[in-house]
Amino acid sequence: MSYSDLFGSGEHTRNLGHFASIVNIAAVDGEINNEEREVLERLARKLDIHDSEFDKVVENPSLFPITPPHTTEKRLERLYDLLTVIFADHEMDNEEEFLLKKYAIGLGFSSETSKQIIEKSIKILGGKLSFDDYQYLLDRK
Repeated sequence: MSYSDLFGSGEHTRNLGHFASIVNIAAVDGEINNEEREVLERLARKLDIHDSEFDKVVENPSLFPITPPHTTEKRLERLYDLLTVIFADHEMDNEEEFLLKKYAIGLGFSSETSKQIIEKSIKILGGKLSFDDYQYLLDRK
């Protein structure tokens, strides 16, 4: 058995941590509803999270730490993934917004940058946008 078989790749570990953070946000208002679960399942496939890992993460997401990506674009993509889960039920409550800000800082954005990104994101994500559109609008002055 190889080292990577035992411990997984760094990218996969980062994806698990990212997915666990998203699960934490989805569960913040109680049970994960059907809309949120569908988004989580779609993100799990995108992040190459296996069914057994999905179940473990949903059961206890706090076991998986955040490992931030190195590029701003990847950080924004991770934030966007999280925002799609938050807005799956078409609203964001105060607790979700608080956790989103903590996650943005955990990804490596400063407090001020996090605040600006989240404020713009809330305005932008009132509708459904692709990541490319989201990034374009976020970068606009």
